[in-house]
Amino acid sequence: MLLIYPPVAKPSEPPAGIAKLAGTLARHGVSCQLLDANIEGLMYMLRKPQTAASDNWSRRAIRHRFDNIAALKDMNIYSSPDRYARAVRDLQRALAIAVHGREVTLGLADYRHQCLSPLRSADLFEAARRPEQNPFYPYFQKRIPEAMKGMNTPVVGISLNYLNQALCAFALIGYIRQEFPRCKVIMGGGLVTSWMQRPGRQNPFSGFIDHLVAGPGEQPLLELLGIGEIREDQSTPDYGALPLADYIAPGFILPYSASSGCYWSKCAFCPERAEDSPYRPLPDKLIIADLHGLTVKTKPILIHFLDNAISPRLLRALADHPPGVPWYGFARFGRELTNGDFCQALKRSGCVMLKLGLESGDQRVLDAMGKGIDLEMASQVLQNLKEAGIAVYLYLLFGTPAETEEEARRTLAFVVRHIKAISFLNLAIFNMPVCGPEDREYETRRFYDGDLSLYTGFRHPCGWDRRQVRHFLNQEFKQHPAVASLLKNNPPIFTSNHAAFRYMQ
Repeated sequence: MLLIYPPVAKPSEPPAGIAKLAGTLARHGVSCQLLDANIEGLMYMLRKPQTAASDNWSRRAIRHRFDNIAALKDMNIYSSPDRYARAVRDLQRALAIAVHGREVTLGLADYRHQCLSPLRSADLFEAARRPEQNPFYPYFQKRIPEAMKGMNTPVVGISLNYLNQALCAFALIGYIRQEFPRCKVIMGGGLVTSWMQRPGRQNPFSGFIDHLVAGPGEQPLLELLGIGEIREDQSTPDYGALPLADYIAPGFILPYSASSGCYWSKCAFCPERAEDSPYRPLPDKLIIADLHGLTVKTKPILIHFLDNAISPRLLRALADHPPGVPWYGFARFGRELTNGDFCQALKRSGCVMLKLGLESGDQRVLDAMGKGIDLEMASQVLQNLKEAGIAVYLYLLFGTPAETEEEARRTLAFVVRHIKAISFLNLAIFNMPVCGPEDREYETRRFYDGDLSLYTGFRHPCGWDRRQVRHFLNQEFKQHPAVASLLKNNPPIFTSNHAAFRYMQ
């Protein structure tokens, strides 16, 4: 079996999904190959001879593209935000030049087509019907036959997680269908799960993709291969077949999922609730054993927990049994973090950064969203993490149904009061999930033109619409001197995937 991760996604770490599947298959005696077509495809595009550089920036970007990759693999550049930003943006420019004259925009984490949308199944079929139009097609022509060599009854699994991957994934499947018509194609991943979990949703790709898998793919994949029940002892991810030295980071980042779903799962408008995704944690002992084994085998510079939120129980387990490598991930503003000694213990365990979803600095908005966050508690958590030396990547969400401009200004005031305890900021505008339990309360309307859209527009009960929210963010929130200075600290393109390196000097 061949497991493929398609372009385009951030190329800073290997894909955890296919590594997890590879570990499960190996434990059940099934041989498989892994192909990270994302990192390989992006490197292929950068290595192409470039002749379209017509200005000084473009010529510089092309001339120094490999120097910039080398620089981003050196920890020293992360202590200089300006040098870092220039290297990243020059790589972006080099990739844009690589597709000059085509109808696409290509970047380190971006793929867009002028006419085709990943939100329309008809456009995905069009990408599959004409794979030769995709800029990665020459790479597919060379690499896929190599990867499938010797496979008698080929089965290919595609891991599709992000919209930026969808058009390339379908072009890849279109190529496989043309060249390997006997091949069985299975597709799973986060984006496929979201498509399939919508109420009433049928397989829109029936007859083209043999099987779509929603949720964790280990058990469904074993069943499709005729193996049956998964063994109770969980399998450790296997990263050995991936090009660990090629990712754009100053060392190997080990991605690890300790759970699927969300242990809180009470927030209003949560996609996890809309998709009815259950919370499935791995046993703490297994997680700790996995991490120690993987760190010995892969020698990572950083562990990235992929969980929607690291549970308090796992935080305590990590504090008691440090993995021996710096780590970061999403957590909640929980009571456990109001204990200063516990935060110090997390720091000693290797915690270098926590991503925290505050969403709003107004208590009424938080209560309406079911966040379970008390602002006084949040203030204490931020102070404790600052004193412990743990960086905070704070996530804020504007334009929710309970928020008006007045509440948004309270969020600004909260951020300014705690600015010294915040290391990075992520600002987002609210999207209403399609078929969520709350959408019936609001007048909804088509938001994106596509049958695969995961979000819908809605009439805000107070008239605080997206245009007004965007104006507030651009003209007031981001213009505050403290906030403007903080936003400059955000790593462009790679964002939180590279942020922890600023605190590992």
